[in-house]
Amino acid sequence: MKRLYHYIPLHFVVFLIIGICFQFFTQFWKSDFLKILLFLGVLAMLVFLIKNKVIRTCIAFVLFFFVGVSSVYLNDDRNYDSYYQHHLKDNFTVVLQIHKILKPGNYYQKYEATIIKVDDLKTLGTVLLNVKNDSISNPLKVDDRLFLKPILKELIPPLNPHQFNYKSYLAKQGIHHQIFIDENQFLRLNTKAKTVFGLSATFRNLIQKGLEKYHFKPDELAVINALLLGQRQDISKELIVDYQRAGAIHILAVSGLHVGVILWILSFIFKPVERIKYGKFIKTVIIVSLLWMFAFIAGLSASVVRAVTMFTFLAIGLSFRRKNVVEFSFISSMLFLLLIKPMFLFDVGFQLSYLAVFGILWTQPKIYGIWKPKYKIVNFFWQLLTVSLAAQVGILPLSIYYFQQFPGLFLASNLVIIPFLGAILIGGILVIITAVLDVLPQFLADIYGVVISWMNGFVSWVSHQEEFLFKEISISFSSMLFWYVFLFLAVSFFLKKSSKSLIYFLISILFLQSVFLFESNDNKSKKELIVFHKSRFSMIGKRVGGQLFIEHNLDSVRFKNENSIKTYRITEGIDDVKKTNFKNFIQFSKKNILLIDSLGVYSVLGMKEPIVVLQYSPKINLTRMIATIKPSQIIADGSNYKSDVILWEKTCLKHQIPFHYTGQNGAFIID
Repeated sequence: MKRLYHYIPLHFVVFLIIGICFQFFTQFWKSDFLKILLFLGVLAMLVFLIKNKVIRTCIAFVLFFFVGVSSVYLNDDRNYDSYYQHHLKDNFTVVLQIHKILKPGNYYQKYEATIIKVDDLKTLGTVLLNVKNDSISNPLKVDDRLFLKPILKELIPPLNPHQFNYKSYLAKQGIHHQIFIDENQFLRLNTKAKTVFGLSATFRNLIQKGLEKYHFKPDELAVINALLLGQRQDISKELIVDYQRAGAIHILAVSGLHVGVILWILSFIFKPVERIKYGKFIKTVIIVSLLWMFAFIAGLSASVVRAVTMFTFLAIGLSFRRKNVVEFSFISSMLFLLLIKPMFLFDVGFQLSYLAVFGILWTQPKIYGIWKPKYKIVNFFWQLLTVSLAAQVGILPLSIYYFQQFPGLFLASNLVIIPFLGAILIGGILVIITAVLDVLPQFLADIYGVVISWMNGFVSWVSHQEEFLFKEISISFSSMLFWYVFLFLAVSFFLKKSSKSLIYFLISILFLQSVFLFESNDNKSKKELIVFHKSRFSMIGKRVGGQLFIEHNLDSVRFKNENSIKTYRITEGIDDVKKTNFKNFIQFSKKNILLIDSLGVYSVLGMKEPIVVLQYSPKINLTRMIATIKPSQIIADGSNYKSDVILWEKTCLKHQIPFHYTGQNGAFIID
């Protein structure tokens, strides 16, 4: 590991990441492409011309910082003249090309689509296409081209505190608008043009049709598609939850685990090739080619491309039989990926993958060295156990930060499933090949289906051991960073066992405790009033420290499962949620809040310039109400009819009264 610290690309990666984050969050660089290239060229020349080693190193770091800045700028379609939004006019038409099929929603089939033409101009840029369910008899395929006159809509940000920000998630993938259509609103164009993604989808569809002949159960077929073809669209929500709760969700995503197993199998199979002249080179070429063939079949998704890139570097490094080849391949692949696709940095899968690998490289050898089993089978499971533990060291704080839970039986899941994963993958590949050739015996298909069902059943059993699933754990971003500092220094002390590392470790504990106490005190003293958004319902909460008093009109079952309240409660560390009745009036933070419900009563003596919350579409004359009580602001929640909201907004604009609609502007919060 010491050699890794002195590995120059590691330092470049650090400054590249800093540059990527700086540009993404600040949009610092707004100049044109020529200035970027000129600036980078000058820095590169200085690196070669300056003799002083320290100055040259500093300039190299600055160079990679600006390489990170420029890579974000260059990968943002909005910075190009041909971006579709720059060419929108009245009554414009577009030609869309389907790029990717996404998991469908309750009401719409979802696709990533590229706008290749606006009117007669060639353009670029990706949008989210929503096609209404049951409105289309022949599903869209990758590379299908559609002609339509769309209404481009802004992506909607989260409407309640701490909910998943789908708008931000799509923005990091270069998607800033969405389109909603029915089948009768577009025309399919005849085209024979095929992209790499289209060819991959066609080949994958051929495989899926071959598999469908052999009567696999829906869950079996869905898991086979996920394991071997990288397609998770058909997996039921219940099965995904089971794998998440069991700590085995990585099994369903074609990632480093699968590609690593395939690399190990291929290395074993092609070992004899090393005996011939240039055998190592030939073996490497074959393995890398087969890995990328697997990536092609799996749809070239981001997780597959990342994993295959990482193991391509590893396969090449292994052919040279150099020391620390795994570590150097790990860093080099990260540098290469971030140079090409800087937005990978913000992908949860990318973060978890590289942190898991880092944890394994850093801690697994030392954990493994604690005990030396005599028997090979025991040694195999001990090695597997130490790898799983080391990976958890790398991802634990981040996974809690994102998923707010920790599966205590993740070791059981991995120890049972991973030893058989190689056989499952090999068996699956053979099943696919024979199914496509139509020579797969039904009894072999049945056996493979039973194995997949056993795996699903075991995962389901593990996921239902509630006492081992630690749920509703919430940590802030700053806490997560301090947890990583603590883990880093704890492992350093474990590895070195020096007085200096002990002091650093103890200091990290003090810092971690300080952050915990600060956030705990902040939560206990925090007070805020929230008008949540819930379509067709009303939810108003008053938070006082660790308690949330909420008035709502949901039934008990719906309220228990209400995600917006649950997310707010967990993230904010709320201990107790109580139902209350504000009786149409709340006094909070020296402000008067008047709730006007369907009865339309608003005459309250002595009230001056209140904040008014409209609920359940009250039948009132808003102009008269404004003249009577002179509200400082008017809020409409999700329980109101949209037609009423539109009229109220116009009235407020006319009388210059601030208006807030939770269905458009999100929850209204007073703190």
